[in-house]
Amino acid sequence: MASLRIHICFLLYFAIFLSLSSCYSLPENHVALFIFGDSLFDAGNNNYINTTVNYQANFWPYGETFFKYPTGRFSDGRLLPDFIAEYAGLPLIPPYLQPGNNNFVDGVNFASAGAGALVETYQGFVINLNTQVSYFKDVEKLLRQELGDAEAKRLLGRALYIISIGSNDYGVRITQNSSVLQSYSKEEYVAMVIGNLTVAIKEIHMKGGRKFGFLGLGPLGCTPGMKVLVSGSTGSCVDKATTLAHLHNKALSIALQKLENRLEGFKFANHDLYTSVSERMNNPSKYGFKVGNMACCGSGPYRGQSSCGGKRQIKEYQLCEKASEYLFFDSGHPTERANRQIAELIWRGTPNMTRPYNLKALFNL
Repeated sequence: MASLRIHICFLLYFAIFLSLSSCYSLPENHVALFIFGDSLFDAGNNNYINTTVNYQANFWPYGETFFKYPTGRFSDGRLLPDFIAEYAGLPLIPPYLQPGNNNFVDGVNFASAGAGALVETYQGFVINLNTQVSYFKDVEKLLRQELGDAEAKRLLGRALYIISIGSNDYGVRITQNSSVLQSYSKEEYVAMVIGNLTVAIKEIHMKGGRKFGFLGLGPLGCTPGMKVLVSGSTGSCVDKATTLAHLHNKALSIALQKLENRLEGFKFANHDLYTSVSERMNNPSKYGFKVGNMACCGSGPYRGQSSCGGKRQIKEYQLCEKASEYLFFDSGHPTERANRQIAELIWRGTPNMTRPYNLKALFNL
């Protein structure tokens, strides 16, 4: 009788072991998505940190179009990574700090609105890129514990790593009178930002990352928010912001080419966000928009004051009737419709927009 009981227990344990093993036997073509960056990518991490409403979008009308409630995304609906996940056959990738989020086989989102490559950028209010990478290292350890070294290495090597960073580093230099930030030349400052980004890439690569996607900077000087904040009622584009964006994009391209030559297996897609956004600002009707230079939600000229939702310093704001007719939802962030169009270009765009690979090509490597 005792031996029978032992035999039954053994069979039960063996069955449990098999069921657990099958949970972690990932499909051969499974590709996870790891997301780093700022408000263009933040799916709600800033909901869970000690910050101010300036760096949060967890209130109405954010989220009104797709989710029908605010999620923490700076848009009326989905963001670029949400569409990229859809094209990759993945579910929406949750924020790393979301309570109960402990299944990382599909990837995870570390992005934080307001974040920069420099630790000093909005320090104390956001999750900077260096901290995001440290979170990724924690996830890498967990994946190795759960999947075993061989399976985790395969998952991390096949995964896509997408990064949007830099706009806040330059925005804070332009809009805040910081002697530290102003003490460097434009070229030195850009080199610091690209240097920190390069360190982050190398650390992800060291943990197994091979396939990367990057957003260059858009026309920072011509967003509704920057025009109003710096130029006031004239609404003209801010030249120093435009210059920094161009310098950054050129330096990023050079840095990525160097990394491709130096890092084993490193491959990348670099999207020309400056061109894709500028074309839609200058020719909105060509892309199905009615308005390209004004926000759907905000106040002041071009609705460029960051008052959307009435939770920040300025309480009164206007909201357009149909967000899909606008390129910008608030003072500096695209509408869901614009995000979808740009995500398409990142996923399957031609080399004049996304190069040397697009994300779909990387996905299939």
